[in-house]
Amino acid sequence: MLFKMKKKFLHAIGPLVGLVLFSIALWVLYRALKGYHYHDILRHLRELPLSYLLIALGLTVLNYFIMSGYDLLALRYIRYQLPYRKIAAASFIGYAFSNNIGLSMLAGGSVRFRLYSAWGLSAEEITKVVLFCSLTLWLGFLTLGGIVFLFEPMVIPSALHLPFASLRSMGVIFLSLVGGYFLWNITRKRSLELGGWKFPMPPAHLFLVQVAVASIDWGLAGGILYFLLPSSEGLSLIGFIGIYMMAQFAGLVSQVPGGLGVFETIIVLLLTPYLPASAVFGSLLAYRGIYYLLPLAVATVMLGAHEVLEKKERVERVFKIFGHWVPTMVPHVLSITTFIAGVILLFSGALPGVGDRLIWLKDFLPLPVIEVSHFLGSLAGVGFLLLARGIQRRLDAAYLLTMILLSAGIIFSLLKGFDYEEAIILLIMLGVLLSSRKHFYRKASLFSQRFTPGWMIAIILVLLCSIWIGFFSYKHVEYSDELWWGFTLLGDASRFLRTTVGVIGATLFFAFARLLHPGPPKPSPPGTNDLEKARNIAEKSLRTYAHLALLGDKEFLFSDNGKAFIMYGIEGRSWVALGDPIGPKEEWIELVWRFREMCDRYIGWTIFYEVGKENLSLYLDLGLNLLKLGEEALIPLQDFSLERDRKELRHSHHKIEKEACSFEIISPSIIPQYLPELKSISDTWLKEKNTKEKRFSIGFFKPDYLMHSQIGVVRKQEKILAFANLLQGTEKEELSVDLMRYLPEAPHGVMDYLFIELLLWGKREGYQWFNLGMAPLSGMEDHALAPLWNRIGAFIFRHGEHFYNFQGLREYKEKFNPLWKPKYLASPGGLALPRVLINIASLISGGVKGVVSK
Repeated sequence: MLFKMKKKFLHAIGPLVGLVLFSIALWVLYRALKGYHYHDILRHLRELPLSYLLIALGLTVLNYFIMSGYDLLALRYIRYQLPYRKIAAASFIGYAFSNNIGLSMLAGGSVRFRLYSAWGLSAEEITKVVLFCSLTLWLGFLTLGGIVFLFEPMVIPSALHLPFASLRSMGVIFLSLVGGYFLWNITRKRSLELGGWKFPMPPAHLFLVQVAVASIDWGLAGGILYFLLPSSEGLSLIGFIGIYMMAQFAGLVSQVPGGLGVFETIIVLLLTPYLPASAVFGSLLAYRGIYYLLPLAVATVMLGAHEVLEKKERVERVFKIFGHWVPTMVPHVLSITTFIAGVILLFSGALPGVGDRLIWLKDFLPLPVIEVSHFLGSLAGVGFLLLARGIQRRLDAAYLLTMILLSAGIIFSLLKGFDYEEAIILLIMLGVLLSSRKHFYRKASLFSQRFTPGWMIAIILVLLCSIWIGFFSYKHVEYSDELWWGFTLLGDASRFLRTTVGVIGATLFFAFARLLHPGPPKPSPPGTNDLEKARNIAEKSLRTYAHLALLGDKEFLFSDNGKAFIMYGIEGRSWVALGDPIGPKEEWIELVWRFREMCDRYIGWTIFYEVGKENLSLYLDLGLNLLKLGEEALIPLQDFSLERDRKELRHSHHKIEKEACSFEIISPSIIPQYLPELKSISDTWLKEKNTKEKRFSIGFFKPDYLMHSQIGVVRKQEKILAFANLLQGTEKEELSVDLMRYLPEAPHGVMDYLFIELLLWGKREGYQWFNLGMAPLSGMEDHALAPLWNRIGAFIFRHGEHFYNFQGLREYKEKFNPLWKPKYLASPGGLALPRVLINIASLISGGVKGVVSK
């Protein structure tokens, strides 16, 4: 329990630190702009010449072109060739996202992984590219920052409360780090090894190009903002670059997305001796739009276009056999747009209305309508922030409420101040949402959705920004109690105060309702009632693996109506569901989402082990990656006969019959009297094989489990030599076996004989298929171009006989000439996958010790 609490705390501490730093930045920025008015900033923005904005835009294009040099050098470092257009696209999209989101290795790295993997790079190669780009970025920062801080150090304002007054010492440290890395680079001959991967040291000439490209990148990025600032005699370009690097460093350290607020605060404070704060802040707004937001919008469109084209190719190449590909990106994109709608309405409610429009409106609308529309528009804004999470989770209720709020928001935007720009944006969002109805099918409660620390911090940040904008806009208005009750056409300050209280109240109401909502039960071992409930559902299942639920070694998640369930085990962070859900298919969608949310709640990885290809879209919707895990052997019983090309099987069958052996089915009612003998056979078999019982996806000897099914045995006279318990699907769709044991003195080929008799018995009983089970890790690609983890799986399949009889199991089942049906693992991808595979092996083997000791 203490370990889980520690993990949750560490998971939340990053966003919390970012929130604190952002709040401090807003407070400092408010004080720095204390002597200025909201209209001063707008006036400076309007006064920026169009030619300046276009030149800044052109320099931004040039800057992103230079940034493509990072990836170009990285691919040269790993000696991989790609067309420049692809390199430039990956670089632009990666840096557009990392500049705005922050955490460049995660944000930009995830985008690069998505693009470069589609273009043939392995996970190891992509990791090297991401690390190389990050190293180059910091080399440039340290080099340029070190030179500027050393030769033109700025004076640190006392408002920053730093322990040093000059940055000269920091410049020395920065350049020492660069020099130390260069010396280490040229003196170290061996490759650096991390996690089994080798990273050769970049050659000296590549190091010099790295430093040059990155330094130009940082210098040009700062130069764009310098160009947008009003001219000042005392502020040189070199001096400003030092201020810019200091602000960027503060933004990077804060881990606030894009350094938002923190970067602006440092710039305003450090430029106060040279320029009016309002002019600086206006230029920062223009810079944020040109250098950050515009590239992000373009990158989003480019990434979306790539996803559409990529998935179109997949549908044509691969997913024809899987059915229609359900777009997985739509809910995520609409979630972002819904959140943006909330930001628009909240910020609009905090800003003063356009006076001319309000005066025009008063001829058509009474004042109470304008007041109520303004208040309800802001409440709709906070509603969008809260509903965005439900949209991401595909909730039907969130979709319907978002549709209603978008329609209402359009009306409120027009009635509160004829803000037609907002109305048009909301109308476009409404049209897109209308065409996406099929993606929102979940019936879960809105209050049951878990908000991650990141989501909660994002909502709080928007609310803080909204309140900050309002207080800054109306700081010239003298506060009095009458403001709360003042209803006038141009009474924007009064409307802001009332809507702020309403917004905070609505948010707190939702938070308290969420806290008071009954939490889901904690995972716990199944009790007698749960096992009985699972047995009733399993007995109605067409698939035989459903009966593995009766082993009692897995936990259950039942659907709300109790007609379906997921059985799962937990190992480390891996929450592994065995197979597809059991029960009516109409219950599956909500059930897998509930499982996903339960895993998220406990900071676990959602994993589905051994799922069929016909249900892959279900797991893709959860955002999981797919890996072909193995192949399941299915024998069509109506076609099975010993007379057709079965010479080896006929020989084994006749040989055992000559040994005076016979086959018999033991019914559940008389199994208890045979249990001691069967237990003796099982223990002897385990000892002979020098192995232990497996679990999870494979049965083990448990009397309660065995007494619920028929058992096939091979006798010699009265003595049982071998046995296997039968798993029977309803409607005689499928027949299978689980526990298979025999004595050492049994004749060679006794298990072949047992299987043959079971197949013939199943055919006589009218069963359609005999399921021989899965051959784990078989069928995984070992091609040089296959993903890294596929190759690892193929390697384990070939060489992992000490841990599990992977290859021998496949060869044994091949004797019965089955049809092979692929089975998949749906799980997180990337670097989490090795741990996932180890955890699954540990679950099956009964712990890590079981994996090692066979």
